[in-house]
Amino acid sequence: MSAPLTEPIGSADPSSLRLAGATVAYAERPVLEGFDLEVSRGMFTAVIGPNGCGKSTMLKALARTLRPRAGAALLDGRPLAQWRSKAIARRIALLPQDPVVPEGITVKALVARGRHPYHSPWRQWLSGDDEVVAEALRATGVEQIADRPVAGLSGGQRQRVWIAMILAQDTEYVLLDEPTSFLDIAHQIEVLHLCQDMRDQGRTVVAVLHDLNQAARYADHLVVMDAGRIVAEGSPSEVLHAELVAEVFDLQAEIAEDPQSGTPMVIPVRRAGDQVIRS
Repeated sequence: MSAPLTEPIGSADPSSLRLAGATVAYAERPVLEGFDLEVSRGMFTAVIGPNGCGKSTMLKALARTLRPRAGAALLDGRPLAQWRSKAIARRIALLPQDPVVPEGITVKALVARGRHPYHSPWRQWLSGDDEVVAEALRATGVEQIADRPVAGLSGGQRQRVWIAMILAQDTEYVLLDEPTSFLDIAHQIEVLHLCQDMRDQGRTVVAVLHDLNQAARYADHLVVMDAGRIVAEGSPSEVLHAELVAEVFDLQAEIAEDPQSGTPMVIPVRRAGDQVIRS
């Protein structure tokens, strides 16, 4: 397990990242229409909702990977469309669902790519870059495999390497699209701990998650989406209740208290006729 991050980053000046009346579409099909969201600064926010409800689209719009056809994505009140790409990359980092590994690249070389937004054609490596990369490798527990090719790593190792690259990018906002998908349970929890560590270090983390109990246990703030709109937003205890789970996820469930964390825990109601297995 990796050690917690400790050093604070970024500026003390207020900042904001939000979507204001944003309409985002693929081809002629709108996914979000008139969508409003302000990212909760200094928190770990989990975005949850059924497949196809627009979670990934929303995240891409916040990172300017997709540009709204109407409305705007705003950073510090200024449309992202007016920002230079490098300026955005120094403030916002996005880890998509299926990042492409450059052929033959090693772990350390990939993590070092997180420093590119700070470089220029005449200054390819800066004083302090080595320390930032080394700290990112250490914080994610991949320093021992720094010289190995990324392509030969397990899924869990590879995901930690991508997060190390995000750490090296040293941004205020970190956007993660399904960072725990396809990982075994131990690596899922490790990634969620890294999200908490980034929050504790001073970053604002937004992650699309599918596991409702993990979202409730590890995130500070939940955004629940359905059919391209936000249906609920707030702390896990404010948001997760049986009626919402039934309406949004079409799941009959009871809500209990997690005995470890005290957060809401979703327990699906068993079907009539299912046998109870007792040890």
